[in-house]
Amino acid sequence: MTTKATPHAPFAQLDPKGLIRESFCIDGIQSGECRSIFLDWALSLPDGVDSREAMSALLEQVAADHPDHPMTAVLREGLESAAKPRRRGGWRSRAR
Repeated sequence: MTTKATPHAPFAQLDPKGLIRESFCIDGIQSGECRSIFLDWALSLPDGVDSREAMSALLEQVAADHPDHPMTAVLREGLESAAKPRRRGGWRSRAR
């Protein structure tokens, strides 16, 4: 079962460890550091939470206040590149 992450969900629910929130407080943070924080955030999402919906909800909450922050750009990139996983192997992919 997938949990919906609504745009009005509390930031603490979308970012339980506070990783994304803290990234906006770090002076001089660069894109590479934001990507590392983003990866840690994505790996620490609770089971059943849709990461695309969580990214979208986080963006809606922070983009207006931090449009030029590297983490905002990383969240946008993550949302754009997040695709549904496709099956890439096994007996179904072999020619019959």
